[in-house]
Amino acid sequence: MSRFEVLAAVGLVLVLSTAAALWAPAARGATRPSVSSPSAIVVETSTGNVAYSKRAGDSRPIASVTKLMTALLTLEGPKLSKRVRGVGYRAAAVESQINLRAGERLTVADLLRGLLLASANDAAATLATAVSGSRRAFVRDMNQRARALGLRETRFRDPVGLDPGSRSSASDLVRLTSELRRFAFFRRTVDRPDATLASGDRRRAIANRNTLVRDHSWVSGVKTGHTTRAGYALVASATRRKVTLVSVVLGASSETARNADTLALLRYASARYRRSRGIVRGRVYARAPIRYRRGAEVALVAPRTLTHVVRRGQRLRRRVISPPGEVEGPIRRGQRLGRVEIMVGRQRVATVPLVAATAVPAAGVTQRSKDYFTRPLGFALAVLVLGASVVVVLRRRAARNLPRPRRGEVEAT
Repeated sequence: MSRFEVLAAVGLVLVLSTAAALWAPAARGATRPSVSSPSAIVVETSTGNVAYSKRAGDSRPIASVTKLMTALLTLEGPKLSKRVRGVGYRAAAVESQINLRAGERLTVADLLRGLLLASANDAAATLATAVSGSRRAFVRDMNQRARALGLRETRFRDPVGLDPGSRSSASDLVRLTSELRRFAFFRRTVDRPDATLASGDRRRAIANRNTLVRDHSWVSGVKTGHTTRAGYALVASATRRKVTLVSVVLGASSETARNADTLALLRYASARYRRSRGIVRGRVYARAPIRYRRGAEVALVAPRTLTHVVRRGQRLRRRVISPPGEVEGPIRRGQRLGRVEIMVGRQRVATVPLVAATAVPAAGVTQRSKDYFTRPLGFALAVLVLGASVVVVLRRRAARNLPRPRRGEVEAT
């Protein structure tokens, strides 16, 4: 082999190695993940599409992930600004807490931060009493709310998650998290690496136990959990390229395995979806002829932009429905004159109205007459009317010109 051939071969190897290195992150995200946890799922939130599932319907102990339902009932209950008194909570040495004193007054907002970030059991017990009057009544309300949400594999025994009888499935926890994400306070809170609780007798600095929020800017929550019976659990959320995902990992063998499985799920799912712009505000999607104005049209435009998440390789289609064959003024600018449907394959995923881009004034008498006589039928009728009028006039003139009989003369019959 010549020296030139050797150099060329080495160069080719370097090029291929560089390309492989650049492509590797995308390839890792697109390859179906290897998940060690016994139960897992990842879902695209706007469509509910499941990107990956592993025994996601199995009912398992969920440890402190229980506090998600505690948070939901609280967010649906008292105002965030309300101050409530801490209850006496006897915590074991290993329990997470913010060291509330019995009778200490904190805002509901600060207690929720302690609940969701520090996973504080004393905050959970205090909120349960504030919302339902007692922990026992609160557990009853937790299970009632779970049934209302259709969480078939979910049962609660306490508001903190220490009781192994508090169980759920990965699929149920996605639904519960989706309900919680309707609250802006919840979304902001679980996306924070830390917080300061300032409403009690002293300031408290707390850190988010979900370290992925701190280490990865695109991860935005949600809640950790761990007991010996439950193993390591994590409900996570993330947004990449305007696609939002929720993942659940239950029963992991360690915190490291839990985090690795979560990142693998989120990367895999984010590589499978993209947000596509189906409708653009102000763009013309149809036109309608204007009656009495030959050749004139009004443009039909979308009043807002609409995007939709699709799998990579899929495309959005548009279908204009019920555009008017002809319009007549007066029409105001923005008046609805049809609609456009967005399709993914054969499935309709959204509908947007079409509105008039400009106002159309009412036609005047001159325009109506001109339009009438320029149409074939109108022209024919006009000719007939004109012809009939001419005949009538001629007959009347002929009748006036006939000689009248003289007096005394009898008209022959």
